[in-house]
Amino acid sequence: MPAVPSPNSLWVATGPATDYPRLHGDLKVDAAVIGAGITGLSAALLLSQAGLDVAVVERHRVGSGASGYTTAKLSSLHGLTYARLRSRFGAEVAHAYAQANEAGLERVAGWVDGLTIDCDLRRRSNYTYAASDGELEEIEAEVEAAREAGLEAAFVEDVPLPVDSPGAIRLDRQAEFHPTRYLAGLATELERTGGKIFEKARAVSVRDGAPCRIEVDGGELTAENVVIASHFPFPDRAFFFARMHAERSYALALRIEGAPPPGMFISASSPTRSIRAHPLGGEELLLVGGEGHKVGQGGPTAPRYQRLEEFARGHWNVASAEFRWSTQDNMSVDGLPFIGRLTPRSRGLYTATGYRKWGLAMGTAAAEMLVDKILGRDSPWASAFDTNRFDPIPSAKDFVAENANVAFHFFADRVSRGAAAEAADLAPGEGRVVSKHGRQVALSRDEDGRQRAISARCTHLGCIVAWNDAERSWDCPCHGSRFGPDGEVLQGPATRPLSGRNLSA
Repeated sequence: MPAVPSPNSLWVATGPATDYPRLHGDLKVDAAVIGAGITGLSAALLLSQAGLDVAVVERHRVGSGASGYTTAKLSSLHGLTYARLRSRFGAEVAHAYAQANEAGLERVAGWVDGLTIDCDLRRRSNYTYAASDGELEEIEAEVEAAREAGLEAAFVEDVPLPVDSPGAIRLDRQAEFHPTRYLAGLATELERTGGKIFEKARAVSVRDGAPCRIEVDGGELTAENVVIASHFPFPDRAFFFARMHAERSYALALRIEGAPPPGMFISASSPTRSIRAHPLGGEELLLVGGEGHKVGQGGPTAPRYQRLEEFARGHWNVASAEFRWSTQDNMSVDGLPFIGRLTPRSRGLYTATGYRKWGLAMGTAAAEMLVDKILGRDSPWASAFDTNRFDPIPSAKDFVAENANVAFHFFADRVSRGAAAEAADLAPGEGRVVSKHGRQVALSRDEDGRQRAISARCTHLGCIVAWNDAERSWDCPCHGSRFGPDGEVLQGPATRPLSGRNLSA
């Protein structure tokens, strides 16, 4: 099989390169936003349009986080979601979930039209399809629950895919787009309305108060209200790490002969297969995603790209794989996002997280809910997603299972990993946890042959990290923190890097 390309998100590679300034010195604003993804920029623009003085700080570049590494579907149909929500929480919560997503989708479409953002937004039907007759009962139950939630969903036997499927749930007037081009358009409009954007501006600490203070590399932001839209809330004062788990998923953009399927698709069961098309350079690329797993668990990651390509080649005439990328999603234990005040006692800190792989329409709706809270307005959906909700009945079983999994890895990995004392045989691109003087050391070798040695204990709560061979990172199997080969924090909840180790000592 041909080798897949090096990691490179289609959206980041073909989106505009932003170049906003760093923050130098101190700045006082009405509202500050941490993170320039879809939730952060949407909230910032809404606040600016409401007349507030707003500043956004982004650790890297606009759209370089989770928003730039999705399959870029704007939809209210999320696999098999509504029957589960109705069973766990009742029809009202399922209705709120549906209507929030629909409102987020229409907000995006309205901004694209009103601000003339060139981002390839196309209305599409979205399908959740059954791969066998045994899944039809779940599909039919999902149709009923989705319709009860206010969506015009329908059961169809004719699924426009070259795969065997006895039927699907279809929801029309959904959408697909180019997320980083869209975010660049929001950023331009935010500047036009007086908002400020700072890139390469890492938030170091956040203090609640009246006002709140954000320490940033290069200065300090002071604001009455702060929206923490950094994917995983920073800082984690509400113990989100115990109420969510992190998953990684994978995607390929492929050049094929012939036309890709007319719509957006996702399988009802595992292994997940997510399918859509995207125009590029006068042709249509086929996007295939899936292969999700808990971060730091599930063995080697490179074969997951290979399985996606095998699936594509089994159903289409694939000429080449042009792009590949992976993403990380926070999966709430009870199936609902967390949107609201950071903690019950927060005066000016707000956050949104836990979108369960569907953060584009919902992330936009979350921004509206947060802005409503900041401006003292009522929101018709906010109570369903309260960050500080506590109802142990719907999620008790999942909560216990998730945290038992964490405990298992915390103790078992200390015994099972690091048996080898040396790693001189590491090939370029490989990594391994070894034992040195009773301590676990994470060893890796880069493509130039240089070996790196860092602590293997995650700086969040001390779990032993695992090597991600597809992304060349060290991933924590307990709460999903990720680190570069040099120990740099790539994703939280960890905030401190892994320290270097001297193997000759």
